[in-house]
Amino acid sequence: MKKLNALLLTEGNHGMISQVEGMAKALNTQYNHKIVRLNLPWKFVPPKFTPISELILKDKNYLIENNKIDLVISCGRKSVVPALIIKKKNPKIFTLHIQDPKINLKNFDIIIAPIYDTLVGDNVYSSKGAIHYITQLEINNAKPYLINKIKNKKIVSLILGGPNKYYSFKKKELNKIFNEIKFNFISKGYEIIVVPSMRTPKEIIDLAAKEFSKEGYVLNSVDKNGYLSALALAEYVVVTCDSTSMISEAASSSKPIFVAHMKPKKNNYRFKKFFKLFNELGITKNLGENTGKWTYNKLNEAERIAKKINIIINN
Repeated sequence: MKKLNALLLTEGNHGMISQVEGMAKALNTQYNHKIVRLNLPWKFVPPKFTPISELILKDKNYLIENNKIDLVISCGRKSVVPALIIKKKNPKIFTLHIQDPKINLKNFDIIIAPIYDTLVGDNVYSSKGAIHYITQLEINNAKPYLINKIKNKKIVSLILGGPNKYYSFKKKELNKIFNEIKFNFISKGYEIIVVPSMRTPKEIIDLAAKEFSKEGYVLNSVDKNGYLSALALAEYVVVTCDSTSMISEAASSSKPIFVAHMKPKKNNYRFKKFFKLFNELGITKNLGENTGKWTYNKLNEAERIAKKINIIINN
């Protein structure tokens, strides 16, 4: 059967890219990813108050060949109206939006949102955690990538995020996380692999390198193979609390996951709902809790939901 052609629309951050590419892969599509850029003032205006007009777009190139597109997968606030513009130009295109679009849900053929967002509708599918592009096969294939960088078979991998509107990543908080890892793992014979993300500032990478210079290996830049290899080699994974996407991705490894919490600078109620869900599913514990091993049912939400969506698309 011929693969569908999918256009992926995001604002360009890692979490959104991971979600749209994860769904595109699960639906077995050929896909092309475009970063949405909106003109002023529209990039600051909520979708429900934004006109469905090409005038809001800074870049319109991806609209030209919409007759070759079968499916649009969008994620994030800024991608909502561009997806609707494409649908308006060609109503035959199937539209799928990830996250709450904050407009009438029936504007899209399918909505995928985390279960803790409590969105309800005939076209809404709820996911446990974030949809993402990491697969077990990719993790297994990347395992040898960092094997020569470490000496020990006992590995803890630390996945670092970065400052956002909820978490500041103050040096004091990072030192507390590093000390907890030293106490709970390094003191018990573990080596560490530290993996930065797209949002990790250089000064945080440098701080980690200084703290763990003799206890393992610190990647000094974003490296997908390094990230996957760190998940494959780890006995335990520690992920900073700022990214539900990174925690969801780590859950695809089936390794025990500790969440390294920091004090939020504003109300993080959606994060709290996510942490509660993953704790109840037996996937995560808080860093500093008992380090005894545990197992859980591995999540593959993209694949699970894609099976249902494929039935709708094929009909």
